[in-house]
Amino acid sequence: MTVGCVFAHYAVDKIMRRFNPLISGILLSPIHWILSPGLALLTVTGRRTGCRYTIPVGYQRFDDTVVILASRKFMKTWWRNYTTPGPATLRIRGRDLTGTAEVVPAGSAEFGERFDASFQRMPWLGKQFGIRYDKKQGLTEEQLAVVREQGAAVRVSLETT
Repeated sequence: MTVGCVFAHYAVDKIMRRFNPLISGILLSPIHWILSPGLALLTVTGRRTGCRYTIPVGYQRFDDTVVILASRKFMKTWWRNYTTPGPATLRIRGRDLTGTAEVVPAGSAEFGERFDASFQRMPWLGKQFGIRYDKKQGLTEEQLAVVREQGAAVRVSLETT
């Protein structure tokens, strides 16, 4: 990824952060269905500060597991709270769900599988990680190396009720 691309992605992230309160408000409201198919609210407790904060995140649900991908991981800190497993609350489709979240190790097979599955559903998502994803080809080793450098994956194992 070139410096220009990094700067452009940084600018987009900075702009989108300004919309977080609006997005959060919609996801908490009766009209959450507008954004709920791809966005959820994640409540994180800081591992050092103990402060709780809620942020909108993109997600993919796989049965009793939710996977949240973070692009440009060096610019985001929320996912680092799950380097060791910890509690997480998600608001998905108007419902509060709880579970245990943990970072999927970047070198694991699961990491590549989770990204590939997410890219299969939304091929355009590859652009967030600086790659051009082809559904027929899947995630190449070269692309996986870029994703490992640029991204993080957090798996939330939901509590069953």
